[in-house]
Amino acid sequence: MNFSMKFNFKKVTRASCYAEVPEYNWEDWKWQMSYALKTEEDYSSVFDLSEDESKGFGIKKFQVQTTPYYASLASNLGVHDPIRKMQVPSIEETFSRFQEQFDPLAEEKNSITPRLVHRYSDRALFLVTDICGIYCRYCTRKRFTGKSQAFVGGEDYAQSISYLRSSTGIREVILSGGDPLTLSDGRIEKVVSDLREIEHIEIIRIGTRMPAINPFRITNELVERLKKFHPIYMMTHFNHPSEVTLESSQALTKLVDNGFPVFNQMVLLNGINNHAAIVQALSRRLLYLRVKPYYMLQCDPSEGSDHLRTSIESSEKIQRELWGHLSGLAMPNLIVDLPDGGGKVGVVPKFETENQISARQYRGWDGVETSYINPSKESQITPIDVEDYVDEWESLKGAKSY
Repeated sequence: MNFSMKFNFKKVTRASCYAEVPEYNWEDWKWQMSYALKTEEDYSSVFDLSEDESKGFGIKKFQVQTTPYYASLASNLGVHDPIRKMQVPSIEETFSRFQEQFDPLAEEKNSITPRLVHRYSDRALFLVTDICGIYCRYCTRKRFTGKSQAFVGGEDYAQSISYLRSSTGIREVILSGGDPLTLSDGRIEKVVSDLREIEHIEIIRIGTRMPAINPFRITNELVERLKKFHPIYMMTHFNHPSEVTLESSQALTKLVDNGFPVFNQMVLLNGINNHAAIVQALSRRLLYLRVKPYYMLQCDPSEGSDHLRTSIESSEKIQRELWGHLSGLAMPNLIVDLPDGGGKVGVVPKFETENQISARQYRGWDGVETSYINPSKESQITPIDVEDYVDEWESLKGAKSY
């Protein structure tokens, strides 16, 4: 595929300290993980750290790590570079200004086992590892990630699989962590294979940041081993158009060409991507690579993230500006994952100006005003074949007690 046709996806220019690394090492995902930056000294080899950044390494409360590839992706814009701000710690992480929570989504409250979360009726979240390729500064799961628990095994694994097998209303399992793609091919295949043996599980999702921060992980061997168990959806996490490089575009193309539907979940971040121009640039590049922009998430109020969170009002402004100018295919859904485990809620622009029983008044995205006349309540007909699907629906709704 000629990537230069519409967008100029550029190969990452290595930081000078990696200039002599052989190509076969640089493009080896395991080398990227083995030589991950973890200390202030490591980061200083790539970045001219500011005083606030250096102090960030002294916090010792939140894990710090990034890959040589992703560190090299940061430009020469200094401390305000958006890619840099997502991976380099700062003393700002110690300032609690608004709202910070240890477990903002109340996952522990909804945990069946230490690694399995059942919050929504038809799907469960399986935390198969606590290891990531990068510890994002805004991570919602800081209480869990990077604690060296690694692959879920033993009794936790057995109990999680047993619960999924016995809960016949669960139709979907989301593999997360940590990042599942930090695991070996064999371990990922083991999990996916075990899930595929459960008859009622239809969909498997894998949530991963690796295509953005270590795209060499998407190997031919990996896709060959996993595609036997389709349908498997890949949920990527790109936040900025600069992350869509030649290397990441090749990784995404490999996934799509091998039958993996790919959806992207971005997080709106203060001073990083909180502008309509940046969101549309990311969305259009991903869509061109056949990746659906899925969620535009409000940043969760996790500990140490206040300085990176945007207001809901500013997020709504971005969405409103995009509406009508950006294809529906490229439009991500603005989502707030409510604190205290309230679940995900969608936020859409307010187009309705008046609500009456018989009609509703609207003002469209470009100012056109009109009415939608409702058919009468008495004219509504229940589909004749609804009974064919009611049992299925009730089983799904009853998969979790609230």
